[in-house]
Amino acid sequence: MEDTTWEQKLHALTHILTTPTTTPSLHSQFFIATQIPCYLNWDYPPILCSNPSLLQKWNRSFFLKRLTTMGIPKTSWRSKCPFQQPPPLILARGVEEAQWGNEERKSYARKRLSRKQIGTIAALKDSLSDFERIMYKANWK
Repeated sequence: MEDTTWEQKLHALTHILTTPTTTPSLHSQFFIATQIPCYLNWDYPPILCSNPSLLQKWNRSFFLKRLTTMGIPKTSWRSKCPFQQPPPLILARGVEEAQWGNEERKSYARKRLSRKQIGTIAALKDSLSDFERIMYKANWK
């Protein structure tokens, strides 16, 4: 979005907010495609982009992304939360299904509260001592 002007961003946002739909018309898709730049990391093909080689690059990158994951869909941080409502479609590897009984929720809360917090003085001292040890070894080799 760095290449677009504020006016183009405002037009695109206004269009999206005034016509909320999950199946936009071809005219709407073309309008949005002309207002925002094309990126390779998006999941939809950049068919309406002005650069023709971008579509070929997108095809290669999309294929390679699917090849590296063996076709298995990506999981996100949301899929790692067992108590999300509604539950995610695909749970991350190593996350068991949520148990909603009172005892399970209490034990989950106790487990979360018993973890050492990030940013405490003890954690900072541990990380500093690790850093000092690494620097000491690096200087004496």
